[in-house]
Amino acid sequence: MRVNIQTVIEALISPVGRLENTVDTLKFGNPDTEVTGIVIAFMPTQFIIEQAIGRGANLIIAHEGPFFSHHDNTATLKDDPVYEEKRRLLETSGIALFRFHDYMHRYTPDGVMEGLIQTLNWMPYVQEHHAAYTILQIPFETVINIAEHVKNRLGITFVRAHGDLGMACSRIALLAGYRGGGQNALPLFEREQLDLIIYGEGPEWETPEYVRDAVYQRRHKALIVLGHAESEEPGMELLANKLTSMYPEIPIHYVKERPIFQVI
Repeated sequence: MRVNIQTVIEALISPVGRLENTVDTLKFGNPDTEVTGIVIAFMPTQFIIEQAIGRGANLIIAHEGPFFSHHDNTATLKDDPVYEEKRRLLETSGIALFRFHDYMHRYTPDGVMEGLIQTLNWMPYVQEHHAAYTILQIPFETVINIAEHVKNRLGITFVRAHGDLGMACSRIALLAGYRGGGQNALPLFEREQLDLIIYGEGPEWETPEYVRDAVYQRRHKALIVLGHAESEEPGMELLANKLTSMYPEIPIHYVKERPIFQVI
């Protein structure tokens, strides 16, 4: 059965319904083109685009945008050689690029969060899902052991943590992606009676500084920071698995980028 790009897009957005204001649009390509293969990735880096070309895929579904801006603002990149080379590659390759961000976060539960929780093997511990976070009640474990569990399950070499690493924790809030700012995270400590918050990314002068003062005051609080991509890549891998079940006749590849940072 022939499947075109628009058919795949409609399947992705149907659980939510069409949004009026969204960054989730077809950035490159023709929606009527027949799909020959799909690459799914967190970020549509140049490496990912080249991987799609090499695998004969003509559709990339990526969680983030291609040009280093949430709202696709490229005005400041005019004549920038990195931007121009990447844009030319997308245009000349014939690759279609669909950004799948807002709809995925509006799935029930949040599609990114679902992938993260499944990868961490914490599904039995979910207490309740909220729009921007999930509350978990795990068996009591130390911060350091939780950090090691997270690293092993996500296949990453490091996380950043603050607090007494030997402190036993049970009640956790999990926030994927860029949701670790103070406005989102700080009210949860008291409202949800948390021991620990784990998030992807957020301003370093907000939640981490709150936890620093809380620890100094001898309060039972801790923080683990995963990294933005590290917290959201599992959701994209889960999406690849779901699309493989929906379209078994189409080659579908989840492609994971290399970590962006090195610890030196």
